[in-house]
Amino acid sequence: MKNQVQHIITLFAFGILAIACNEKKSAATGFSGELTMSKAELKDRIRGGWAGQTIGVTFGGPTEFRFKGTMIQEYQPIVWHDHYIKETYELDPGLYDDVYLDLTFVNILEKVGLNAPADSFALEFAHEDYKLWHANQAARYNILNGIMPPASGHWMNNPHADDIDFQIEADFAGMMTPGMTNTGAEFCDRIGHIMNYGDGWYGGVFISSLYSLAYTSDDLHYIVEKALSTIPTQSKFHQTIADVISWHRENPDDWKETWFKVEKNHSAEKGCPEGVFNSFNIDARLNAAYVVIGLLYGNKDFYKTMDIATRCGQDSDCNPATAAGILGVMGGYDSIPAYWKVALEEAEGLKFPYMDITLNDVYALTYKHTLQLIEQQNGKVNDDSVVIKLQEPAIVPFEESFDGMFPKEERYLRQEFTDKNIVVDFNGNGVVVLGNVKSRCGESKSDYVALLDIMLDGQKIEQVKMPFDYIVRKYDIYHKYKLKEGAHHLEIVWTNKHPEFSLYMKSIVVYSESPAKDLNPTRN
Repeated sequence: MKNQVQHIITLFAFGILAIACNEKKSAATGFSGELTMSKAELKDRIRGGWAGQTIGVTFGGPTEFRFKGTMIQEYQPIVWHDHYIKETYELDPGLYDDVYLDLTFVNILEKVGLNAPADSFALEFAHEDYKLWHANQAARYNILNGIMPPASGHWMNNPHADDIDFQIEADFAGMMTPGMTNTGAEFCDRIGHIMNYGDGWYGGVFISSLYSLAYTSDDLHYIVEKALSTIPTQSKFHQTIADVISWHRENPDDWKETWFKVEKNHSAEKGCPEGVFNSFNIDARLNAAYVVIGLLYGNKDFYKTMDIATRCGQDSDCNPATAAGILGVMGGYDSIPAYWKVALEEAEGLKFPYMDITLNDVYALTYKHTLQLIEQQNGKVNDDSVVIKLQEPAIVPFEESFDGMFPKEERYLRQEFTDKNIVVDFNGNGVVVLGNVKSRCGESKSDYVALLDIMLDGQKIEQVKMPFDYIVRKYDIYHKYKLKEGAHHLEIVWTNKHPEFSLYMKSIVVYSESPAKDLNPTRN
């Protein structure tokens, strides 16, 4: 109730300010649950969202995953210049995965319509030729091999289900649903389960809700808390973000203190097999915590928000992109300082990396889809303004990835196989074998696909395909969860060996049904 009263007061204040100052601000009708804004303002806010996201990802790009489990100190310079975005488009196009996935989904909405089924989005992104990683790449492989959504994103089929992927791709859903959080969540349900589940999916729902609510208020605490109300309280994602909010209230002037508390209490993960025994953490909830730290401690200052979200480390390009995009929607493009716009405006008319559309095209498409959704959700589109029916955020269903799975052991092997089989003996209830097909003759392009028979406890249970092609590769050689706890024998038989290729096994991760215990309880 307190949040509802605060929301009403905030919206009412915006309306008074708009009348008093004759500025381009939203006028809300308070108790009626409607939000009225001019079309010009709506366009400006949409442009601000996409611009903020593009500026933010470029800003944080050079530090991406260079600072794992540590913050980026103030003496570490972060580069920016007037041609930086165009330059990065050309030199590092893969950096923009958190934007070109958004653009893919926007394209499908335009081609197929707002009611496009999940399969339309899944097939489009699976057949694109851009680079993908983690949950996205695992989902691409699943889809290309007949595992369609939502199974393609479920943790039993995708070891990266809790990773950040949909969290960094849900911006479009919130941007086109101003004040309509539940409509945004429906898009998240349809699209986010292509590649994620549980906390990984909640990351997208939360970010979409932040964007939706950023149209209705400039009270950052309000929009963060209201967005979090969509996430089930029993989830680890909810608990992580709730702690960040609480710690900010306790210590509103020192973001590093909150960062330390996040690391102490929420940096453990059990999903991504690359991170469970490593300082690398691409988990959605940890990186969402960094987004919220940037927003709350940045206090609506565009640079400060990006800088803090970046200096939290880990996925330090995606997190400032999300935070800056939300601020861009909240204040509109006009609110972004001129210093950042020179590089952005130089690139707005260029085709986005791996895409056939420009940022200017995306602004127009998102505006078009937003008007359609406003009308679809019982709002009004007038000649010069829109009237939006505000939606009270609803809680999405509870999901939990890797239930009953606890990391037990990693064996960092780095073995290359040419004629022998991979043999793994382990004790637990799950295993992930990390690795890939390697060329032995330096070729960078080939359609070769290794065929691997999976023998578990003496029985062939399936055959998996391991493409050499990086775009359609299988992200991990093999994984199996929810086995009966105990001793298991895994043998991977390469049935179509090729003299020009080898099978590289980087490591294995073993899971158990019980949390790991101290192996040396009597040590001093």
